Amino acid sequence: MFKRWLMLTVAAVMLIGALAGCGARSENASGNSSDSEKGSEGSDDKIVVKFSHVVAENTPKGQAAAMFEELAEKYTDGKVDVQVFPNSQLYNDDDVLAAVQQNNVQMAAPATSKVSKLFPEWQVFDLPFAFPDTKSVQQAMESEEIGGKLFKMLKDEQLLGLSMWDNGFKQMTLDDHALIKPEDFAGQKFRVMSSKVLEAQFEAVNANPTPMPFSEVYSALEQGVIDGQENTLSNIYSKKFHEVQNYMTLSNHGYLGYAVITNDKFWNGLPDDVRKNMEKALEETTKWVRENGERLNNENLEKIKEDGTLKEIHELTDEEKQAWIDAMDPVYDQFEDEIGKDLIDAVKELRK
Repeated sequence: MFKRWLMLTVAAVMLIGALAGCGARSENASGNSSDSEKGSEGSDDKIVVKFSHVVAENTPKGQAAAMFEELAEKYTDGKVDVQVFPNSQLYNDDDVLAAVQQNNVQMAAPATSKVSKLFPEWQVFDLPFAFPDTKSVQQAMESEEIGGKLFKMLKDEQLLGLSMWDNGFKQMTLDDHALIKPEDFAGQKFRVMSSKVLEAQFEAVNANPTPMPFSEVYSALEQGVIDGQENTLSNIYSKKFHEVQNYMTLSNHGYLGYAVITNDKFWNGLPDDVRKNMEKALEETTKWVRENGERLNNENLEKIKEDGTLKEIHELTDEEKQAWIDAMDPVYDQFEDEIGKDLIDAVKELRK
């Protein structure tokens, strides 16, 4: 009896196995989980491009990264899989350039001040009141004297500069009182990006600059570790800095732009058709950023006003702005040797 039961059990197991095999072959035949489908929808055959940045998705840079992802995948007919990681999910701006050099991520868009860790000349963008408007910034980047020279430097560090994305001009916020005169800065702790020029800018008005990663700014403001900060309106709104500050001054004192950077070897190793179509996507994205960055900042200013969390928003008059310029101008002479007289002179020409 036992022998007969055992033979029946073995036969049943073999029958189930055969049926499962048929089912699997049928599934592959119908295309539901075939290797060919995986190849067209996300297999290892796709070129993966990890794009790391530190800001929120609803900022000019965040929206630009999403737009580039969509266009690059469209123009390359799905040969490329762009994966965007916002909000410092992978790296903060202090570490991302090393990650690009090592090809751990293929693209990044750090603030220009972060590039100055490798090349001090890039601090030219941090100079106070260097550019009167976004048009002059674009002129600077497209000129051989400024943009051409700066991008050529990157190849020495296995990097390749692809484009510049605008985020607009920075404004000041402070918790204790309004910033109207240069003496209003005295003794106050301000968060700055890692840049000697930005530190010198605040030291020129007797404030205490505190370098800090962008991802830590909100909690530092909330806990009183720092008293204030400088940033664009889109960054202030998206990261809710205005909710933990009382005063904001619309000063347009400094430009914040992002250098779109890739690994030189990776980019030049792409198939020609893929690279050309990614360049097309990047060109269209850059054009969109230039046309819409200022609009997004203005919209965010209205949202900040609607939130009503700030006690006061002050816009500098021409006379007040000139007092800030006079107080911060010594920074130019202070960094002439480090940045280079030729770059300083080129910026001064744009200021006129």
